[in-house]
Amino acid sequence: MLLAVGSQNPVKLEATRIGAAQALSHPDLTDNVLDVVGTLVESGVRSQPIGDDECITGAAQRAIAALEAVPGAEFGIGLEGGVVTLRGGLFACAWCVVVDGWGKTGMASTGRFQLPPRVAELVHQGMELGEADDLVFGRNDSKLHEGACGILTHGKMIRSQFYSPAVLLAFIRFINDPLWAVDN
Repeated sequence: MLLAVGSQNPVKLEATRIGAAQALSHPDLTDNVLDVVGTLVESGVRSQPIGDDECITGAAQRAIAALEAVPGAEFGIGLEGGVVTLRGGLFACAWCVVVDGWGKTGMASTGRFQLPPRVAELVHQGMELGEADDLVFGRNDSKLHEGACGILTHGKMIRSQFYSPAVLLAFIRFINDPLWAVDN
């Protein structure tokens, strides 16, 4: 089974491998070998999305563009990380959107975790979260590796592990398709 991911970020590709493998290993589904292919596409949103709506929009546009860009793909997958302000704090999160060629869409989000004040301040000033993490924690390209969650949990949950449950949960729509049928 060919899965097209709207990114070439190794974290997003690994999260897709993990989450899709879990989702598609249901005993009622045939065993499929997953081929995950990343493609560069535009999200159509800011480089640092703010709020759930912007993250969902970016993930959806990535998923649709990826499906269109990779011939033979059964699913297009978009992952969009972002930040949300809640109760005075800035929280990191991400959304996953999965689309197929028949117009079906599944969506899910990751959990959320609060960012330290200095990182939040830099993001509020317009810096992308990954850049703010690199500056505050003395890293390079952390968003391509452990991400903010990996840094803040001291490696106990890296970014691909944080994103993969959202991929799994976005596939709910597809692994339970009859539940979406409308009775007339």
